[in-house]
Amino acid sequence: MTQPRRIYLLDTKELSPETIAVAFAKTSRSPKSFDKIAAELSDERSADFHEKWVVGYGHSSVAEHAVLHIAIENISRLAVECLESNRLASYTEKSSRYQIWDEDQFFIPEEIQSGDIKDKYLETCKLLFKDYQTAFEKVRKYLSKINPRKNSETERTYINRIRTCSADVCRYYLPASSLANVGVSINARALEHALQKMLAHPLIEVQKMGKEIKAVSLKNIPTLVKYADRNDYLIQIEDEIIKRSSKLVSGEPCGSTWCTCINHDKDGDLYILAALLYRFSNLSFHEAYQHISQLPQPKLENLAESLLGKLGKHDIPVRELEYAQISFDLIIDQGAYFELKRHRMMSQTVKPFSPQLGYAIPKIISKAGLLDNFKNAMKKAEETFFAVHEINPHAAAYILPNAYNRRVFLNMNLRTAFHLIKLRAAPNAHFAIRRPTQRIAEEIRNKYPLFAPYFNKNTTETWQTIENDFFIKTL
Repeated sequence: MTQPRRIYLLDTKELSPETIAVAFAKTSRSPKSFDKIAAELSDERSADFHEKWVVGYGHSSVAEHAVLHIAIENISRLAVECLESNRLASYTEKSSRYQIWDEDQFFIPEEIQSGDIKDKYLETCKLLFKDYQTAFEKVRKYLSKINPRKNSETERTYINRIRTCSADVCRYYLPASSLANVGVSINARALEHALQKMLAHPLIEVQKMGKEIKAVSLKNIPTLVKYADRNDYLIQIEDEIIKRSSKLVSGEPCGSTWCTCINHDKDGDLYILAALLYRFSNLSFHEAYQHISQLPQPKLENLAESLLGKLGKHDIPVRELEYAQISFDLIIDQGAYFELKRHRMMSQTVKPFSPQLGYAIPKIISKAGLLDNFKNAMKKAEETFFAVHEINPHAAAYILPNAYNRRVFLNMNLRTAFHLIKLRAAPNAHFAIRRPTQRIAEEIRNKYPLFAPYFNKNTTETWQTIENDFFIKTL
């Protein structure tokens, strides 16, 4: 007799994450229903199962069924970088657009807990936060003056719009020491990897964060992250590569090119269409590619239209768009990087945060009469960076504001690029991230003209107009 379909939840209020993971794992060998399997389990039996199969035999995929929701408060934005560098997790963090920092909301690293350097660090942090708050009021008044309320806006909507625009400009003052809260949803397998990275991190704050996350996680998953420890491989490879590269000097003028397309799949558009044909036909991939390669341009354009031209507002392109890869070497300000890093499906390699590449200046800073103040704040931050750097090069980055530039190497497929461009080139995105996103979109349109009509088709803005409208300088 055919059994009726059953779809239900295993309630996290009744079952621990480790028990749920075991209930799902046992279905590979037990004919019983999930709820019956779970009813036979206890926390002790679940721990024994994980000790034997996950830890002992390395069946790590079982740990992916144990999910935690971790609240992490009052960590620096520099520490957030390591926390959010793990691809297989979900994060929500304090927004520099919708929240305003108080003057004392910054982190003091243990690496500089005494002496003149600590005094200099505290003085600079206080200066940056004081200037940030002063600038916010001046920018808000300036924007209110030049942007009257629209007839369609309520007073509250108007106030919030001006407030948001002001925060977008003034975030350039905020240093990497600024405190933030982050909500993390992550499975036990990914968490173990994240803990290994945190415990091997050069910053004491990140190491302690890792230890504290492990401690609270053990309350719910006492077995699955019990053995998470520092990954010495991460430390060794950093040390070895630094030694090998210590005498290498770049021959390029500093910041001469802020966006370079390093590589792309030359026939990526044809591979994508061939994969699409392969999926819905009885052809081998070789046959599908040969067929696509011989099609006239109008028919290729029709296929591209079928692939991307009929997407609804909330539709996600099919996975065949992933068969073409493209990579970029970017120089963007730290605020823009903080938004870019959320796109974790792409591969990102970021250089350490330093003042080497200069800083960006939003045009509104000058129009609001803050240019000298802003430059003085950046100069003070840079001086403090080098003072701290002599004691601890890693901790020096805490003092650098969002205005300073960062270099990052990206590799992504066109499906990821499509999502990035749709989200970060939208009119409501911050101008700092719209600029590199528009540049990436331009490069993709040039490299893959067949798909050009569909990459950022809903705006006439360009990266050049953004530079002209929003920045005095970007490097």
